[in-house]
Amino acid sequence: LVQVAESGGGSVQAGGSLTLSCAASGFPIQYYCMAWFRQAPGKEREAVAGFHTTLKTTYYVDSVKGRFTVSQDITKNTLHLQMSSLQPEDAGMYYCAAAGLCPTWDNVFASRSYNYWGQGTQVTVSS
Repeated sequence: LVQVAESGGGSVQAGGSLTLSCAASGFPIQYYCMAWFRQAPGKEREAVAGFHTTLKTTYYVDSVKGRFTVSQDITKNTLHLQMSSLQPEDAGMYYCAAAGLCPTWDNVFASRSYNYWGQGTQVTVSS
């Protein structure tokens, strides 16, 4: 059974840092494309960052470039998202997603490209 489970959310002040983790089970993460999405209240879910295992590259939306870092811990079968210089607009529910069939590059930010999702972990940023 393929599953992903997020952890590490919490409340921080603006400028603070958090590291989210996505523990995978049922598949080796080095063979799946994985991504982080977030959803703020009243807004659509948006892609944040990810790792494309076929292209061997990470990707980020412009708003988080230079502040967020995606990394794999293959020994723990876990994907991490290190977040720094957090701002109130970064707040929301963060979801981990996995795709057994990696999307084309122009679809890496599309939620429809991923077929396994976690329950999410909440990130709150106070100003």
